[in-house]
Amino acid sequence: MSIEFDNNLPIYLQIMNYIKKQIITGKLQPGDKIPSVRELAVELQINPNTIQRTFQELEREEIVETRRGLGRYVTSEESKIMSIKKEMAGDLIQHFIQGMQELGFKEKDILTIVSDAFETDKSNLKEEG
Repeated sequence: MSIEFDNNLPIYLQIMNYIKKQIITGKLQPGDKIPSVRELAVELQINPNTIQRTFQELEREEIVETRRGLGRYVTSEESKIMSIKKEMAGDLIQHFIQGMQELGFKEKDILTIVSDAFETDKSNLKEEG
């Protein structure tokens, strides 16, 4: 596991986002065991208290569950995983729209640019295939 940390965001939030991405992309499957606090702290070279806080937040959000004596596991609730995916997608879209508006683009322009990008992407896929 490798994370490039951003000084503008608390480390525990960055680790949470990383774990969430691992879950929604299927790298961590529902029911998979998550590394222990110690394992993750050593791997990321982070204070174990930071990892503990990350896990507490993930548990509070019901993304992971603790099984006494066995460790922490990814939730098996598919609806929760889909909810995380939609939330993260919404965040990406908000950042994109905000950035485009800061560049001076209006809604119509943004939609045209996105549509054009999809058309370009489709053309590139046809050429490769």
